[in-house]
Amino acid sequence: MSKSFLFVMQAPAYSGNKAQEVLDVVLITAAFDQKVSLLLLDDAIFHLKNGQHSAAVASKEIGAIYRSLELYDIEGIYVEQESLNYAGLSESDLLVPVKLIARQELPALFKTFDFVLEA
Repeated sequence: MSKSFLFVMQAPAYSGNKAQEVLDVVLITAAFDQKVSLLLLDDAIFHLKNGQHSAAVASKEIGAIYRSLELYDIEGIYVEQESLNYAGLSESDLLVPVKLIARQELPALFKTFDFVLEA
């Protein structure tokens, strides 16, 4: 029986290995036929920004991983609307389609998953 997982990411994309490690766990979880979704808050929304130049920080471009999530049947990528607004970004600035969610709706979203994991 498959379970549903929501991985909540808040860390910036290029501040160490954390984001890469979490995405590896996301892909592994999805590979075992679990229902997987992501929620990006705060600086994590920059993971999805178009036009990333990771060479400046000597790191692999994280956007490529997000573009491949569809191949793993990732259920959804949620972005908190307030984080997006605070960063001065819009949906058109993002690499992949997302589901926008307001901060006050987060508790209801969390209840729809078997497991909510902060990363």
